Amino acid sequence: MRVAIIGSGGIGRGYAAYLTQQGHQPVLWSPSGAELADFAGRAKLTVTGKIVASLPIAVAQSCADAVAGAETVIVAVPANGFRTVLETLSEHLHHGQSVVISAHSSFAALYMHDLLAKRGITLPIAAWATTALTARKTGPRSVNISGIRARLDVATVPRRFAAEGHSICQALFGDRFEPREDLLAIMLSNLNPPGHMASMLCNLTRAEQGEDWPNYGSTTRGVGRIIDAMDAERLALAAAFGLAVRSVQDHYALSFGVTPGPVGEMAAAVYAMRPELMGPKTLDTRFITEDVPFGLVPLELLGAVTGVAVPLHQAGIALFNAVCARDFRAENDLLPLLDLGGLDAAGLHKRLRDG
Repeated sequence: MRVAIIGSGGIGRGYAAYLTQQGHQPVLWSPSGAELADFAGRAKLTVTGKIVASLPIAVAQSCADAVAGAETVIVAVPANGFRTVLETLSEHLHHGQSVVISAHSSFAALYMHDLLAKRGITLPIAAWATTALTARKTGPRSVNISGIRARLDVATVPRRFAAEGHSICQALFGDRFEPREDLLAIMLSNLNPPGHMASMLCNLTRAEQGEDWPNYGSTTRGVGRIIDAMDAERLALAAAFGLAVRSVQDHYALSFGVTPGPVGEMAAAVYAMRPELMGPKTLDTRFITEDVPFGLVPLELLGAVTGVAVPLHQAGIALFNAVCARDFRAENDLLPLLDLGGLDAAGLHKRLRDG
């Protein structure tokens, strides 16, 4: 299958390596154009970790070139790049194609659906709660794939295309996808924002001063109790919509194979297995700049719609606003375009299911 991958960071390149190994034909494109220089002259991608290979990588000169002839398009860019990328991508998609958003946040799939609807096009848009693998760039032409997830949640917008969206994901990445009820279930299954909020707040000076600190090794029992308490708020939001989503303990157990228990204890077990996973050495990190505006802020909106109190989510937004001297609510550039604030819980849920 020809697959356009929008985004050439660690995840995008990891997907390109994995799909190439599976016999697919991926092509990379990102707005930065970094991949054009990195892979000039038919340079190969060096892959280490879960895949060890040297692979040729096809790159596109433009978004239009990448999408032309592709059966599926995978969006693998940071959340704060969603709006620009989705608006560009929507101009080049056609009937018969499909879209995968990896990983989904802040109603991005709904925005993609709305953009296409203006052109009279309806496509399956599959949303994942997280990425299919963990990977990072280790050089201009190298990537390390540190993990391939055994299970992954997926939902499709509009919901009537759920079977098709699930089938497409399986065709690309194998039998690892758990169908969820709808897009809202995917949004409420993203465990990065609360985990990153707690670890960043409790290791703030270490990050700001550029110190080395282990991500999971610094998730002490106290930090874990913050994550546990935030998880209770997230699960209460899911219950208000009649949804059942995995707990943070379930997430740790499925992702790392550790015994369920308090998050602090589970994180210690992960650290024992993966001591190389380090925390950010700056405040200019996706742990803050993505996860606060595109992770915590949408859940604050869901709390307002349902009447479910989310004081720790709101406190996290306020604290990071103060720490970074920024207004992270204003930095979410998707929410104002969707006009969701006037809906009640039932209306919002219907919109997220049916587009």
